[in-house]
Amino acid sequence: MTTAPSLLESRSPLSGELVGSFAISDDEDVHRVVDQARIAARWWADLDWVGRRQRLLKVAAHISRHAEELVDVVHREVCKPRDDARLEIALSLEHLRWAALRAESTLARRRVRRGLLAIHQRASLGYEPLGVVGVIGPWNYPVFTPMGSIAYALAAGNVVVFKPSEWATATGNWLVNAFCAAIPEQPIVQAVFGGGAVGSSLCGAGVDLLSFTGSAATGRRVMAACASTLTPVILECGGKDAALVDADADVERAAEAIVFGAFSNAGQTCVGVERVYAHREIFDDLLEAVTRRVASLEVGTHGGADYGPLTLPQQSDIVSAHIQDALDRGGTAAYGGLHSVEGRVVSPVVLTDVPEESLAMRVETFGPTIVINAVRDLDEGIDRANASGYGLAASIFGANRARLRHAAGRLRVGMVSINSWVMYAGVPGLPWGGVGESGMGRIHGADGLRSFTRPHAIVEQAFALPVSPVSFQRPDWLGTVLMKTMKIRHGGWR
Repeated sequence: MTTAPSLLESRSPLSGELVGSFAISDDEDVHRVVDQARIAARWWADLDWVGRRQRLLKVAAHISRHAEELVDVVHREVCKPRDDARLEIALSLEHLRWAALRAESTLARRRVRRGLLAIHQRASLGYEPLGVVGVIGPWNYPVFTPMGSIAYALAAGNVVVFKPSEWATATGNWLVNAFCAAIPEQPIVQAVFGGGAVGSSLCGAGVDLLSFTGSAATGRRVMAACASTLTPVILECGGKDAALVDADADVERAAEAIVFGAFSNAGQTCVGVERVYAHREIFDDLLEAVTRRVASLEVGTHGGADYGPLTLPQQSDIVSAHIQDALDRGGTAAYGGLHSVEGRVVSPVVLTDVPEESLAMRVETFGPTIVINAVRDLDEGIDRANASGYGLAASIFGANRARLRHAAGRLRVGMVSINSWVMYAGVPGLPWGGVGESGMGRIHGADGLRSFTRPHAIVEQAFALPVSPVSFQRPDWLGTVLMKTMKIRHGGWR
């Protein structure tokens, strides 16, 4: 007698509508899927660059033709406005295409300059696939974020075992089915379903790399689980992103970008704007422009909503706690307040004069709130932005481009947008990732492709030297001549 598998029911976070039911994978299931993936990994790695590229482009074509189906699943499962889901899918398709087209030029074996000591050698460097990559995805961007690992891992020659968030299982299942439909020869993307226990099983199932997106606390647990087998990890663990607004900024345009960066997807964005440091000369104007815009935002699950409800039931308690702490410490609610939190539906909240030690300035809120504080100048804004333990991304607004570029270089983050928000996500050639509490490793771009490979160096003797320096038969005078040569070559530098 066999026991029926436990079911994971995916339901709309607000209406409770059943989106889909999925069998929860147990530890044996996860290990079996990873073992099966080894077979597909050999087939996929043995294909040439053209074969993999053509198949990945077929996946992109399949998703684009059926995009509205995916939009519907995302909308129903996480209550994301349909146009936001469309934007997320469009970004994912651009990254999938870029990875497919650029993998060969980035990773194919190439000649390397050999240097003086190896003048008689030919040197080359290639990037070999790791094999089976485990991907643990989030619920807030259930298409774009996991595809940033899946697409680049596949383009680099690996196969993927994907555990979507238990809050976005139907979306993850749709993506896996899309790959199976477009590439029927072998299951190069397979799924396992469930919560943290399934993610833990995946960490210990023998994958060759684990790419995780989620909280810093869970990221530490993932890293610890993978450490026992020395499985490398890529961790994207959220942020507390700041926007800096200089005195000469176009206030209206800055406000437009900041409002979307703070409140789109109900603020449930790892690179969402949570802190704003505005030059004191334009602080009042910026605060007025921001509050004027948030006053017109519509919140709900209807088709015209600007953003929907919070996805996780407990998130509203966190949002309330951050608002309360900010007010208790002397902050002011310029728009909204504690009354804005009505269950999972949270209307916009704009806070100001919030002390740096408050939760709203130190801890990721992940809700539709924002803090706008005045600073003396751009330098003070940079110092305050860098004081956070997080370091994912930032935005800077102003007119003096040279000053903004210099400021961007001083920010302790992985990505910066100047006079915009999140546009680094729209450039597939740029890496995505952060520092500190925001994680380690990179996805996207050439750096992302290389993250899913192992460098492989080869040297080949081109001709034999009359005297070999790497031999027990080398003459006694060789070391003296070598040091004299090095003194001539390097000793002139002061």
